[in-house]
Amino acid sequence: MPDIHQADPIVPIPLLDLRIGYPQIREEIQAALQRVIESQAFILGPEVEGLEAEIAAYSQCRFGIGVSSGTDALLVALMALEVGPGDEVITSPYTFFATAGTIARIGARPVFVDIEPATFNLDPELLERAITPRTKAIMPVHLFGQMAEMDRLMEIANRHRLPVIEDAAQAIGAEYKGRRAGSIGDLGCFSFFPSKNLGGFGDGGMVTAQDPSLADRVQLLRGHGMRPKYSHQFLGGNFRLGELQAAVLRVKLKYLDGWSEARQRNAATYRRLFTQAGLASVILPTEAPDRRHIYNQFVIRVPQRDKVIQALRDAQIGVEIYYPVPIHLQECFRYLGYREGDLPHSELAARETLALPIYPELKEEAQERVVRVIHQSCQ
Repeated sequence: MPDIHQADPIVPIPLLDLRIGYPQIREEIQAALQRVIESQAFILGPEVEGLEAEIAAYSQCRFGIGVSSGTDALLVALMALEVGPGDEVITSPYTFFATAGTIARIGARPVFVDIEPATFNLDPELLERAITPRTKAIMPVHLFGQMAEMDRLMEIANRHRLPVIEDAAQAIGAEYKGRRAGSIGDLGCFSFFPSKNLGGFGDGGMVTAQDPSLADRVQLLRGHGMRPKYSHQFLGGNFRLGELQAAVLRVKLKYLDGWSEARQRNAATYRRLFTQAGLASVILPTEAPDRRHIYNQFVIRVPQRDKVIQALRDAQIGVEIYYPVPIHLQECFRYLGYREGDLPHSELAARETLALPIYPELKEEAQERVVRVIHQSCQ
């Protein structure tokens, strides 16, 4: 006879578990992979070409160029714009490391502009004062699935004749005034890391463009600058996307809008539940006007973050900090001369934010438990 006094086991709520949604697409994925295996064509073949056309159309762009990762998308975009030693590129300090890391890798200098505290994106009102004669490009980040204030950014960039690279690694399908991420700047850069809304079975990325000559340059650079074979016009790199990844992504792309809409519904559920709980100390994500937020992450602010995180982990609820140390305070960028206090909104976000589960298959009862645990920890 079971012990009636024994507590029911806690059912874990992961931050993300890709196994939950996989059965929905298993047969299509296996068929796509088998198609590539039977063809024995694994690099830059028909699957990559198909994905490039489909992502370009989805992102309202003329061209898509498949590359090996989101990081390499940023790197080859900078190379295509001929950014190099002595140049400066303006970007956000509150983002994944690759944003600034790629700038430094090609010998340029990252110049950081603080974020808007509501959206976590680069503050366009601080942008112009950061422009110098050495500025070669501007790289705004569409963080957590919401686009930056692109009209103001582009107005400043165009006035100073500076190209714009959209870091859209977390924002495929996000919109600003009806325009898709990656379609407004000179180049858009996407990541297909498995945890993204559109994630592959490994690394992968895409560069989008409207200008044919710029798209051609990116395409040339991703294959060692080689055209024709064994003839090298430029010093490029090996940034090629594989056929297996492209085949997987083509299957998943058909489901992307449905998954993004499920994330939006889960975000709305969180808002309702937090409001009902009366948690005034928890600041929820801001959806700026005229945006389509696709919630790659659902990031809240809490003043007693460590206490809340411990309570969530004790309850076996997945939680993550994006990003605990802003880039301008990273050890490897000490040479840039930034100090604590220089970019206060980014530094405060690094201290207060945490991400909650938001994946498409998340059930409302799971969200209720998430909010209940946070409510109890804030008492």
